[in-house]
Amino acid sequence: MPSHRAERLNSDFRRELAMIITRMKDPRISPLLEVVRVKVTSDLSYAKVYIASVGGGEEAAEACKVLQGAEGFLKTELAHTMKNIRKIPSLQFVPDDSVDYYNRIDSILKGLNSDGNPEDQS
Repeated sequence: MPSHRAERLNSDFRRELAMIITRMKDPRISPLLEVVRVKVTSDLSYAKVYIASVGGGEEAAEACKVLQGAEGFLKTELAHTMKNIRKIPSLQFVPDDSVDYYNRIDSILKGLNSDGNPEDQS
């Protein structure tokens, strides 16, 4: 179970990264990106940043590649905004497929007929 400090750091990194990403002027980054969650290791060496997009998993994967290329810029911006952190972790961007998963579950639930059997979706 993560400590209160770890949860607070994850939340702070998530909030700051979301603000920095929205200010980026790269045309390859959709304005509909969302930083879903951030998991920082206990020694602040690494941080996994989960990115979701309204456009789906492919768009999120492409955005992760672009953001990984801009890791240096993002770390510099984080260092300027989060002055209480001594060491800014290395960032690893991962596409979050939860939006696709929820859409799939939703379509399955909508496909149920009154008997409780899924309709043929072929």
